[in-house]
Amino acid sequence: MTSAAETRDALDAFQRTVETGELQSLLDILAPDVVLLGDGGGVKQAVPRPIVGADKVARLLAGGWGRVAGISSLRPAQVNGYPALILHLDGELDSVLALRIDDGLITGIYALRNPEKLSHMERETILRR
Repeated sequence: MTSAAETRDALDAFQRTVETGELQSLLDILAPDVVLLGDGGGVKQAVPRPIVGADKVARLLAGGWGRVAGISSLRPAQVNGYPALILHLDGELDSVLALRIDDGLITGIYALRNPEKLSHMERETILRR
């Protein structure tokens, strides 16, 4: 079970890496066997197959996000019950990065860039019993 503080720490480290490209804080919080999945829906660039391992995932994220210009907003959120970061580029919703955190380490990252799926993020769904 992961505590709220561990979840916050992992999300903060992940956000720092996206914002700065600084690798060490991310390596410290990634599980050795972390898996990154991407979904661009064939429209947006995304990883074509799962990336496995802390070193590979960290280098991909730090290198990729370090080259992205125009990040106008990066905010923490909860998406489908998971901690996430919502990324806006040049004022437009670009990505949702949902994290699975186990025992204080990030064990899974789902990078959603598929525009059709992201269209559902623009509105809040009210749940009723």
